[in-house]
Amino acid sequence: MTELTHFVNGEHVTGTTGRFADVMNPATGEVQAQVPLASTAEVDAIVAKAAEAQIAWGATNPQRRARVMMKFGALINEHMNELAELISREHGKTLPDACGDVQRGLEVVEVCMGAPSHLKGDFMGDGGPGIDLYSVRQPLGVVAGITPFNFPAMIPLWKMAPAISAGNAMVLKPSERCPSTALRLAELLKEAGLPDGVLQVVNGDKEAVDALLDNETIQAVGFVGSTPIAQYIYSRATANGKRAQCFGGAKNHMIIMPDADMDKAADALVGAGFGAAGERCMAISVAVPVGQEAADALVERLIPRIDKLKVGPYTSGDDVDYGPVITKASQERVKGLITSGAEQGATLVRDGRDFSIQGYEEGYFVGPTLFDNVTEDMDIYKEEIFGPVLSMVRKDNYEDALKLTMDNQYGNGTAIYTADGDTARDFAHRVNVGMVGINFPIPVPLSYFSFGGWKKSAFGDLNQYGPDAFRFYTRTKTVTARWFSGIKEGGEFNFKAMD
Repeated sequence: MTELTHFVNGEHVTGTTGRFADVMNPATGEVQAQVPLASTAEVDAIVAKAAEAQIAWGATNPQRRARVMMKFGALINEHMNELAELISREHGKTLPDACGDVQRGLEVVEVCMGAPSHLKGDFMGDGGPGIDLYSVRQPLGVVAGITPFNFPAMIPLWKMAPAISAGNAMVLKPSERCPSTALRLAELLKEAGLPDGVLQVVNGDKEAVDALLDNETIQAVGFVGSTPIAQYIYSRATANGKRAQCFGGAKNHMIIMPDADMDKAADALVGAGFGAAGERCMAISVAVPVGQEAADALVERLIPRIDKLKVGPYTSGDDVDYGPVITKASQERVKGLITSGAEQGATLVRDGRDFSIQGYEEGYFVGPTLFDNVTEDMDIYKEEIFGPVLSMVRKDNYEDALKLTMDNQYGNGTAIYTADGDTARDFAHRVNVGMVGINFPIPVPLSYFSFGGWKKSAFGDLNQYGPDAFRFYTRTKTVTARWFSGIKEGGEFNFKAMD
């Protein structure tokens, strides 16, 4: 049995608590490794070492920090397949999907190669008689990243690359379900020239999370996960005086107008709904066709596409469309919600509960599932399923479809398929959702924009990666300077308006 480690001061360090979590192979249901769970004392010691390392790193020229990111990006490219294999082995996603996971994280690293341009302040000369004003962006110090299982490379890279480029040290706590990728990324960053201690990887459960939230040295916390945990982390972090950006759950809707290309819409829904077994916060889980004719046409096109999906372990080849869900508990929850949908009156067009693969009967697979005639009061609509389940909610007109999307408690991503520019523009302008796709099913912004949802999908004022990341991981200091010329007599005891 492989025993994993923490990564502290540039070295792999064994845990000391004697507590471990099993790292499963979701395709087989077998334990493949054990990961140590850190205590509060271990976390505090790791944070203290990060604080020591940050002093010199924060004083390092931003251009030199950017060069580390350049080397890091090259190493990620060089080890792309190895990283993808680590992801697939612990998460279960297909190798092409795992490569995409790494690639979208790498793109943020590439933006951080130009970090100096994001860290510039402002300057104004002659703000008053002999007075100059300027602002500078300075690192916060030590920050924490708490990342989820569903993107073992992408989201840790979204957190660590901007934070470290801005001059901070980061303590990263990856998901205990998929820890190996973060440990390997830490090794590559060391190889790229990052000084020891600037990135620490600590594995753990709630005890480690609470230790990070309560540690006075930690200045900011970035989190991605479910909405209840996002709310908990945001509340506890901010109560302790920390900055926090916490991204939670989603229930992403895609409106399909009668004038849409139904074949393209069906292709988009199958990929966005079932890719990565639906374990994406940007997955489309609700299709909203407008009008009965459009709904019937959409179902007619979805069925053959769903029936052709190939589900299996990543080792079955690159033509596998998606793999298992992450745990047995997740599999049982998804199946339970499918049962609930059928019992509450939705039309179960395709049922994935009894799906099984010979030789992988103990794997956590769920077949592709399609519901029609779903209503807003059903559990399958109200809850984030996080599985390969697509629900269709029929609406008679555009306004009702828009209202459905806007009334939902989540606001991560949404999309509309239409041939009408006026409708698309109206939708993009009015919908209260953070990321919008027009004839584009998963509107994750490119890395030089910023990613973030609205409503109960996000807590905090700034989004992740892009320009917002550099704002989040720095604080602004403004200096007012005057150099006297000539002779000045006496002191001043009150504020005066500048001439």
